[in-house]
Amino acid sequence: MATTPVDRSPDSTLAFLREGYRFGSSRYERYGSDIFRTRLLLAPTICLRGRPAATLFYDPERFSRAGAMPKRGQRTLTGVGGVQGLDDGAHRDRKAMFLSIMTPSAIRQLGQLFDDEWRSRIPDWERSGSVVLYDEVGRLLTRAVCAWAGVPLDLGEVARRTDQLHAMIEGPAALGPRHWRGLLARRRAERWLADLVDRVRAGTLPAPEGSALRVIAEHRDGRDRSLPRRIAAVELLNVLRPTVAVDRYVVFAALALHDHPAWRERVRDDADATEWFVQEVRRYYPFFPFAAARVRRSFEWQGHHFPAGRRVLLDLYGTNHHPDLWPEPERFRPQRFAGWRDDPYGFVPQGGGEPLAGHRCAGEWLTIELMKRAVGLLTTAMRYEVPPQDLAVSLSRMPTLPPSGFLLDGVRRTA
Repeated sequence: MATTPVDRSPDSTLAFLREGYRFGSSRYERYGSDIFRTRLLLAPTICLRGRPAATLFYDPERFSRAGAMPKRGQRTLTGVGGVQGLDDGAHRDRKAMFLSIMTPSAIRQLGQLFDDEWRSRIPDWERSGSVVLYDEVGRLLTRAVCAWAGVPLDLGEVARRTDQLHAMIEGPAALGPRHWRGLLARRRAERWLADLVDRVRAGTLPAPEGSALRVIAEHRDGRDRSLPRRIAAVELLNVLRPTVAVDRYVVFAALALHDHPAWRERVRDDADATEWFVQEVRRYYPFFPFAAARVRRSFEWQGHHFPAGRRVLLDLYGTNHHPDLWPEPERFRPQRFAGWRDDPYGFVPQGGGEPLAGHRCAGEWLTIELMKRAVGLLTTAMRYEVPPQDLAVSLSRMPTLPPSGFLLDGVRRTA
């Protein structure tokens, strides 16, 4: 039996929060292994990376999602009782609900709403002189996804709801005030959306056919039961929150265009180059660091012991930067995706496995659509200057962004 390396610290929680995305990679390199044991939040935990590890991790016979996400993550990021924590038939039923919303035509519709919102803001950006791209795109996405999902949103609510969604995204890996803001934002947002679900069910709020609000409000499980109002709100947030989180990818795309200006010309008129560019942004830049599961029953894998109930973390960032999968992983090279075929276990920016039945993010195609739209808008719909600012992407902060939020000056329409 292989000896699984053990992290030296009696508990590595503080190191995890301090090192961020590099927590796993530094230890794989230190131990010369793609697997190690540690303790996080005082709980024994196995961390692993790579394609074989991802193939193992997404085996539903060996792993369960129930109770795998630490409570601090459920209470801020995913919500308690949402699809991410379900298994077997319950998960298949809930996942099918989400996939019924994410049809190709619906995804194109959201992309067009986002495109329209962006273009409508350019005149204001021209007048303002300076624009923080992260702040602006977050609000654009909030307006677009709420309109698309059938969620009524007054203009005066946009900034507040965007701040709530951002707070939930920031909360899981934070200590102190940032975490508390995430808890409070989650409670307020669930209450807001649960009230809308009640109104749809009572017939006092019309929701468009096929919209997320209507589909979730009317969903019935395998036992012909409606979702409890709070769970319905959690699942509606599981549509809104990840969509608004794409603002980080948009900022990373803008940063990549700035750092690699030759790609501005390549993506402008070439759909294939845009596809490569967007996929490399998703691979290269840090997004969600880990996915969590629990061992269903004890087993051995490649000589390593996985005891029943043990929490296991698949290192998403580490897998997307694994040198055996991605030559020169620390170089931004979109052309690596030329001729690439989707690998659900080697490329896992939003989780891995099979998208239709497994725990891979149901909104991945939506993310790609929005990113392509943003790249097109940044390169063809406007001109701008990037003034001196701090554009460093810290790997110790989760989730991360350039501290400036990507400041633009001198915005001008071109199309």
